[in-house]
Amino acid sequence: MQAFKLNRWLRNPSVAFLHDLAMIPAAWFGAYWLRFNMGVIPPEFMSSALKWIPLVVIAQAGTFLYFQLYRGHWRFASIPDLIRIIKAVIAGTFSVMVIIFVISRMELMPRSIFPLYSVLLVGLLSFPRLLYRWIKDRRLYIGEGKRVLIVGAGRAGDMLARDMFRDPARSLIPVGFVDDKARKVGMDIQGVRVLGQPDQLQQLVEQYDIDLIILAIPSAQSKEMQRIVGFCEHAGVPFRTLPRFQDLVAGRVAVDSLREVGIDDLLGREPVSLDWNSIRNELQGKRVLVTGGGGSIGSELCRQVAGIGPASLVLFEQSEFNLFEIERELRKAYPQLELQVCLGDVTDTTLVDNVLAKHLPQVIFHAAAYKHVPMLEHQVRQAARNNILGTRTMALAADRHAVDAFVMISTDKAVNPANVMGASKRVAEIFCQNLDRRSATRFITVRFGNVLGSAGSVVPLFREQIRAGGPLTVTHPEMIRYFMTIPEACQLILQAGAMGKGGEIFVLDMGEPVKITYLAEQMIRLSGREPGKDIEIKFTGLRPGEKLFEELFHEKELSGTSHEKILLAQARPVDGDYLDQRMQRLEEACQHYDEPAIMKAIRELVPEMQAPAQAQESNVIPFEVKSKA
Repeated sequence: MQAFKLNRWLRNPSVAFLHDLAMIPAAWFGAYWLRFNMGVIPPEFMSSALKWIPLVVIAQAGTFLYFQLYRGHWRFASIPDLIRIIKAVIAGTFSVMVIIFVISRMELMPRSIFPLYSVLLVGLLSFPRLLYRWIKDRRLYIGEGKRVLIVGAGRAGDMLARDMFRDPARSLIPVGFVDDKARKVGMDIQGVRVLGQPDQLQQLVEQYDIDLIILAIPSAQSKEMQRIVGFCEHAGVPFRTLPRFQDLVAGRVAVDSLREVGIDDLLGREPVSLDWNSIRNELQGKRVLVTGGGGSIGSELCRQVAGIGPASLVLFEQSEFNLFEIERELRKAYPQLELQVCLGDVTDTTLVDNVLAKHLPQVIFHAAAYKHVPMLEHQVRQAARNNILGTRTMALAADRHAVDAFVMISTDKAVNPANVMGASKRVAEIFCQNLDRRSATRFITVRFGNVLGSAGSVVPLFREQIRAGGPLTVTHPEMIRYFMTIPEACQLILQAGAMGKGGEIFVLDMGEPVKITYLAEQMIRLSGREPGKDIEIKFTGLRPGEKLFEELFHEKELSGTSHEKILLAQARPVDGDYLDQRMQRLEEACQHYDEPAIMKAIRELVPEMQAPAQAQESNVIPFEVKSKA
């Protein structure tokens, strides 16, 4: 309690001002003492010093207030505070010197007094501030908090250690650093030694009785994170990490920013470099509509479009709850945004025409789609009606209402599809490409694979199974998938939309494929448990419509674009009359609930569609994705 009262007392600007006033005579008489060789000051000079001290105090106090020495707390004294002190002392000294010269022509006033006084006063003002900050940062007592080893002796690690020393509760005590750079070993950072390199973590944890490892490497890429997390797991103590740079809103890294290492950290890729000028030129000040605006991809597209500054944003969504949630979020985050919401079905031609006529969108992002592969295998009519006919309805309406650009979100499952979902998206791609050739609207398709954490995807499913104690269900030990984060996928969609001239199928470079078994094992380890020991992994066999490996494009159909992460797929053309006939048959089959006729029409448009048996027997690993500049 006494320490708390002392801290509150020292934070009072009046107390700091009184301290500084007391330092003025100390510096003034100290300058005389030094001038006379630290001996007795002659009486006549002492009288002169006493005569002028009121002037010195008044003039110097005025400069203290003028240069705002009391707008900051001693607790956070820094270089800018020292600069203000120096300016105030020099200004005060100069003022006193001029006044004394004008009044007495410097009688009984040694010239060396003024520089000596300035140096002494700067020291007497700054040293207590810096000492107080050092004491507060270092806390000259042994705390009862957890003993921490920090991985990363860079800027983030330095700021993290500093925040730990500032923490009044001393819940975390930095014991040492580890860093990949051997030249840093033995260095001191904030008074804490760099003890070794990450491969020595287990030894260092035992040697220094470490309770917690913190990863202060926010710029680390996935391979580096995987390697270091492996060392942390063998060390046998809990570990946490700081947010990645692309997730940090403020520049300050703080103890309260710590979080558990997530699967995104291990599977993430390098931050995407975007041409934001071209994206802004495409969307800023434009009227934008997003279908499926409440879904995983659609809602993130809405967030990013809202941040660019469109003239208006229309959310078109079938789920009432999802629409309510994203509307509430956007209105709170962007109160100035002209936001409209529309609850409805993309297959409702009357509604779609009404929405486009009312809001006159210039750009449409079509993210509305059914995507759950096994479910759609037994819901052929719904897949065709929503994914194919819904896309046709939106695309034709975009053409009728002179929309500038229509960007359709597709999937890697549209390539050599082995399921209804993939085949339905491939037909939608074909229709958009074909319509582009006879429309003033630019129809652009963007194709990508799985996104981490999207609704109904494997990551949320594994999290739920881990909470239940397992087992984690994986369909096949050799199953692999491409992954990217939702924000990254949406950023690349915006970039592809800005690049597209019309008729293209853009493919997002998904990086390296990941084994689903590896994903399951890492998620179990990140939960603090051991795969096979604490939580089992159960192989259930391929589900209807599933393939072991997804492909992003047909062989030899790929070419590069101006963006290294966006590739261009050259798909085969389809005759317009042939397409219109099959689409008419598809619509009639949907009206009569004739699923065999629906599948026949789809197979006629997508002859490369594999039978389920073919897909399950396929063991060919797709060739590596290489992007071209």
